[in-house]
Amino acid sequence: MTSAPDTGLLAPGWAGAPAADATDDRAYLRALLDAEAALTRAQAGLGLAPAGAASAVTEAADPARFDVRSLAERARSGGNPVIPLVADLTKAVGEEFGPYVHRGATSQDILDSATMLVAARTLDLLLPGLGRAEAALARLAAEHRDTVMPGRTLTQHAVPTTFGLKAAGWRALVLDARDRIRTVRDALPAQLGGAAGTLAAFGAYGATDPTALPAAYARELGLRTPLLPWHTLRTPVADLAGCLALTTGALGKIAADVLTLSRTELGEVAEGNGGGSSAMPHKANPVRATLIGAAARRAPQLAATLYGSLAAEDERPAGAWHAEWEPLRDLLRLAGGAVHDAAAMAGALRVRPDAMRAHLGLTHGLIVSERLSAELAPVLGRARAKELLADLARRTYTEGRDLGGLLAEVPELSGVDLASLTDPARYTGSAGALTDRALERR
Repeated sequence: MTSAPDTGLLAPGWAGAPAADATDDRAYLRALLDAEAALTRAQAGLGLAPAGAASAVTEAADPARFDVRSLAERARSGGNPVIPLVADLTKAVGEEFGPYVHRGATSQDILDSATMLVAARTLDLLLPGLGRAEAALARLAAEHRDTVMPGRTLTQHAVPTTFGLKAAGWRALVLDARDRIRTVRDALPAQLGGAAGTLAAFGAYGATDPTALPAAYARELGLRTPLLPWHTLRTPVADLAGCLALTTGALGKIAADVLTLSRTELGEVAEGNGGGSSAMPHKANPVRATLIGAAARRAPQLAATLYGSLAAEDERPAGAWHAEWEPLRDLLRLAGGAVHDAAAMAGALRVRPDAMRAHLGLTHGLIVSERLSAELAPVLGRARAKELLADLARRTYTEGRDLGGLLAEVPELSGVDLASLTDPARYTGSAGALTDRALERR
């Protein structure tokens, strides 16, 4: 029985997202073959291989001609898939030009370069998704610039805020992720150093200036030219880990807020494309936010493995390099799935201003106690204002009365505009101006 490909049966967070196809075994095979063909073309461009070799290797490097399962099984004997791939590609090229396959390179050159290709192709798919999420959040922020809601700190009502400011903050996180992805994407380098990073083999094969070859190779791949071979200088992988973990974490913050605000007892927002339950017909679960939240919980540990691999010994490590492959692919998939879900969630999010306004009264007016402390101190004196508000705060709960009504019974406050002071909508500070400022960012 032939095993099925990795279709993501237990990974609904990325299954079906654009990043899924960009990171599967076929995508990696394509990238490995692209890396091998680019190497021969680069050498041909510098006169180190015949033009016919470049054409022959490029033509033979067709993923449809190779058995991914067989490559995976044979990779066990050498510890990486490049070794069996080179054997199969050399055979496919034929006797005349077969010797020019992989000439002068080491397995890590090809696998690292292929990994950068996979990363570049995946990040290119993430950017449009982040753009859709950003645009949807910008619309929400502008539309709800002055929609008042409770601000919550340590799970409790604090002071009023606006949903516009909250959405603007979400958008800022999306833009932070976008900017970091762009920076990392543009810096992804090719890898070429030979057996121990000295380029010695290329000189042995006739290159008068082996240091020119990495630049030619990078141009063929559409990647950056590395300053040095980075076999054990793993900054590119660490940078990828950082931007992918930040992206999932940033989107995870948005998801955490949506999950909280969409609770039945709050109902201040709702996913427009919520999912159902296998047992409870009434449910419309916030599935997109749930899947993003799951990705955000996994990403930091995957990134930690990649950061741990920075401490790689010698000119090629035993284990540190190998430990990177699966966590990096998982991170690309998780970030890709999270971006896909975030764009869908933001675009269909339903906001319920009436529920937000109703919840402002849950503390019987105490949500503006900070303002009252500041405003009443000049009228009553600081000590008297503090004592009065502490007493009235207790009475709002014991008597079930609103703070504004209790304040109206205080003789010293007969000339104070209590209606304005106790209106939560009039105590949102600079939320509107901050929202406007945030929306100016492009």
